[in-house]
Amino acid sequence: MTDNRPTSFPETVLNTTENGATPPEITVYTSAICGYCVAAKQFLKTQGLEWTEVRIDLDPDARQRMVEQTRRTSVPQIFVGQTHVGGYDDMMALHRKGGFLPLLEGAARE
Repeated sequence: MTDNRPTSFPETVLNTTENGATPPEITVYTSAICGYCVAAKQFLKTQGLEWTEVRIDLDPDARQRMVEQTRRTSVPQIFVGQTHVGGYDDMMALHRKGGFLPLLEGAARE
């Protein structure tokens, strides 16, 4: 089986938005044994982004909050500010169609 995940990504490093504001906080719900969680964090790292990691395998209350917010039980679940991006595949699809950078710049997701 081949792994279709890209090994490198175009740079979208953001320290501030165009108007000088700080980009919205990125929150990633994860668990210890999740390859897609590792891939999501690696992507964010290659973009020069920081995130808050919430380990649902260590915190049952965090898992419950994640499920209530997303209606999903799988990880990762990624938020940019209050916007639920989805999982790794959702984030990468958004990135490929040019929607991830505007989301980081504070634009509303369609």
